[in-house]
Amino acid sequence: MSIFGKIMGAIFGTKADAAPAAGGAAAGAGSAGGAAAPAAATVDVAPILDQAVKAKGEKLEWRTSIVDLMKALDIDSSFAARKELAKELGYTGDSNDSASMNIWLHKQVMTKLAANGGKLPPEIKH
Repeated sequence: MSIFGKIMGAIFGTKADAAPAAGGAAAGAGSAGGAAAPAAATVDVAPILDQAVKAKGEKLEWRTSIVDLMKALDIDSSFAARKELAKELGYTGDSNDSASMNIWLHKQVMTKLAANGGKLPPEIKH
């Protein structure tokens, strides 16, 4: 499974059983597969990630940090893993410039979560 797939699964998988019909007409053609169903439903991302952070017992700023977001979800947040995620998402910048890459990654992950039915807090620009 891709790293982004793991992020999606960690967030959307926790709500898939709770609201299977929430997708309505948006479910469309993608509803036939088990993995596609959660993406059609609207999922409030903040409470899921806030709970994951709380469970970790450390200060993680998932709203601004891709590393903290990955840590909160128990996903490898190493530089190598982030480079792989950047490759998956089509990053064209210098992958050795971790600061720039991390900012881009966070924005892309938030954008893709929103595009797949994730409801983000208003302070997150995607």
